[in-house]
Amino acid sequence: MNRLRVVTLNIHKGLSQFNRRLVLHDLRDGLRGLEPDVVFLQEVQGLNQRFALRYAMCPPGSQHEFLAGDHWQHVYGCNAVYDHGHHGNAILSRFPFVSFSNTDVSDHRFERRGMLHCVVSIPGWRRNLHLVCVHLSLHERGRSRQIEAISGRLEELATRDLPIIIAGDFNDWRHRASAILERRLGMTEVSVAHHGRAMATFPSMFPFLRLDRIYVRGFEVESAKVHRGKPWSMLSDHLAVSAELERA
Repeated sequence: MNRLRVVTLNIHKGLSQFNRRLVLHDLRDGLRGLEPDVVFLQEVQGLNQRFALRYAMCPPGSQHEFLAGDHWQHVYGCNAVYDHGHHGNAILSRFPFVSFSNTDVSDHRFERRGMLHCVVSIPGWRRNLHLVCVHLSLHERGRSRQIEAISGRLEELATRDLPIIIAGDFNDWRHRASAILERRLGMTEVSVAHHGRAMATFPSMFPFLRLDRIYVRGFEVESAKVHRGKPWSMLSDHLAVSAELERA
């Protein structure tokens, strides 16, 4: 196979905008309806002991396991730990994981961030695919250092011309990450490639900030879409971004 469908979404810990209700069941249905091969998720609750007490429909176990079900394999990177649980990033994949690691890229101790790096094996491909899920700092100086650190970790892969996808919530409203990732890794943002500009994803009801991205290396971008309106505007404070990719 040469085509991939990928999706990224900050799931807001499984809560609707303004934390009104738990929406994991609807979110699972929505993701399955998009039929992606790979899903990048941010703000995933690996454990929250309070949710089970607060929400009657709260599924047992971790959110990434519930969302993956029997459709995808899953990997989770824990970033923030507190007295009643922890959260981080997750990647769901139709393809088997060869390896994974979660690297701390926090800029300071009050805002824990990680880089979840997975390698998957795709039938018929000579080279494995590298997947990186990120959720970057709210502060511009911290984001810049994180993007440079991530680029430094992936430069060796880029020099070997390996296929790479980096996706997640970049919190990069000035859109400065693209220049760094293009210069250091030769990566392209899918919305820019397909529409000529990055598309707004936050807040989900009336999006005007361009925070959620998918960057690719080794692919042609066949399509890119931000999923606006219902049900997506009701499933998180961010909107999902999807892309159809053709292996270059």
